[in-house]
Amino acid sequence: MTKYRAPQGPGDIVMIQSEHTGAVDVLSAELETTDLLDEQRKAQPPPLAPPSTWTTCKIREFKAKMGKEKNAQMVVKRGEVVTVRVPTHPNGKRVCWEFATDDYDIGFGVYFDWTPVTSTAITVQVSESSDEEDEEEEDEIEGLTPVGDVERGSKSYLRNRYGEIMPVYRRDSHRDVQAGTHDYPGEGIYLLKFDNSYSLLRNKTLFFHVYYTS
Repeated sequence: MTKYRAPQGPGDIVMIQSEHTGAVDVLSAELETTDLLDEQRKAQPPPLAPPSTWTTCKIREFKAKMGKEKNAQMVVKRGEVVTVRVPTHPNGKRVCWEFATDDYDIGFGVYFDWTPVTSTAITVQVSESSDEEDEEEEDEIEGLTPVGDVERGSKSYLRNRYGEIMPVYRRDSHRDVQAGTHDYPGEGIYLLKFDNSYSLLRNKTLFFHVYYTS
């Protein structure tokens, strides 16, 4: 059966005639539109609950402890965004994080990538901006949605499979240890973004601890 497309509005009737048998099928454009909307809704990830966050004043002790741990300290250079990718773990129920910086604040936000987990290894990605991370995945470009900037909430672009748990804001991590937890919403990868893209002059020394609990 050959289908011919024509401009359609709500309530329109579409008649499709077979080239071979001459039989005519009658379709409702309104029903077709409803089906398409239902499919789009199913493709959207479910909303995510907010995290539990708090601060502690024992920043010297925390930085001293992290300074002795392997891979618990890094420099986020001026104009850079560091994304720590933390897959959900089959033995865990929630992700936990703690971080602090030397001398200056840093932007921080948490997102969730609804993608199958193939490895439980925590990885670090460095880019010159959040926008650059999106450009690297060409097959996802059509789903971009802008969501503000680092001063007002978040400056990254979210793809359809991403959910926002906590937008990127500048945190006073040079004054207090910033900590938080979030219960797993399902299988996927947490994206912990440390955003220094707003700083044109200063690199930031970051101390961080990421782990899961059951």
